[in-house]
Amino acid sequence: MSRETRTLLLTLLALIGFAANSLLCRRALGLGLIDPASFTSVRLVSGAAALALILAIRGGSPIAGGSWVSALALFAYAAAFSASYVRIGASVGALLLFGAVQATMLAWGLIRGERPRPRQWLGIALALGGLAFLNLRGAHAPDSTGALLMIGAGIAWGVYSLRGRGSKDPLANTSSNFIRTLPMTALLSVVGLGPVHLTAGGIGLAVGSGALASGVGYSLWYAALPFLSATRAAAVQLSVPILAAAAAILLLGESLTTRLIIAGAAILGGVWLALRGR
Repeated sequence: MSRETRTLLLTLLALIGFAANSLLCRRALGLGLIDPASFTSVRLVSGAAALALILAIRGGSPIAGGSWVSALALFAYAAAFSASYVRIGASVGALLLFGAVQATMLAWGLIRGERPRPRQWLGIALALGGLAFLNLRGAHAPDSTGALLMIGAGIAWGVYSLRGRGSKDPLANTSSNFIRTLPMTALLSVVGLGPVHLTAGGIGLAVGSGALASGVGYSLWYAALPFLSATRAAAVQLSVPILAAAAAILLLGESLTTRLIIAGAAILGGVWLALRGR
């Protein structure tokens, strides 16, 4: 298998895994198969186990690198992500998450002194306008609490991504951060966000989200990343909310609304313009 084919395959499988997180979480919580706190705990524990196993096979240490601050950002993302999918669909959630992540990273660039070009400003305005339009009151507007929770999840993931920039071994750092979230998941399990509710199906979906979509997905992405240019890596990530929305419509029976189409086009197009100019 050529390097180009291998990179393409790794990238495609990783993106499918990222999109699957939204589907698995919404399926489990939308049907009431598990409570949000338990889903978060099972997802993080199974993700930590999968990443530790992958690193052990690779001959690395699963606790090398990482930090408690990054682990806290990872935990905040996972907890808010689960809580939001009790209230909103996977298609809307994936779009809100992606938009919030990119907005956070672009905002940090502005704070650090980056001076966007006119095309970048246009992209930023389009993306923010798309997010605002998606959340306008009216028909087909997402639940406001669910939307805010997902935007919070996106901000937390943006912080986690920014802290991981320049890592020499991102997979080891990610494994370490997952392991560091385990005390937080224990606390969450004790405190909880409501009544504990567990079913075999809900636990299975949470394990799939943590071990496969997250753990294996991240390992595939980090394996492909060295062979992707920064622009191409950013561009292919635009497909994640599209994959999630398409799968949610086909597999979960969610509706494709005019609001979703317009907001999605504005957010994805705006982010692409902003990234191209950097």
